[in-house]
Amino acid sequence: MRRIHPLPTGRPALFRATIHGIAFAERAARVEGVRPGDALGLFADPDDSACEAVWVHAAGGDPLGHLPEEIASWLAPWIRGGGTARAVALKVGGPEVPSWRRVVVEVRCVTGTSGDAP
Repeated sequence: MRRIHPLPTGRPALFRATIHGIAFAERAARVEGVRPGDALGLFADPDDSACEAVWVHAAGGDPLGHLPEEIASWLAPWIRGGGTARAVALKVGGPEVPSWRRVVVEVRCVTGTSGDAP
């Protein structure tokens, strides 16, 4: 059985968030291919990064943007420490929606025994 890392005290194992940074580096074009229900990857910046960030990637590996700093401040160290989190797109808006509200994801952190589904 693999070891499951407990979340920091008071942090939710299941939450919703928006993806930020979509307006940069042609990420908006990548978002057009994302549909509600799509599984998305979550990746923390390495320890030596200038800031804490958790990047959200499309199924093919392309970066879409990042989770808000308030979340990344605790989630990034948890992921780097061996925690596992999964994201699913819940809502995807078009260009008429401000970029920082265009994609809403549900994030699930694996916190139970190794047999629990993420």
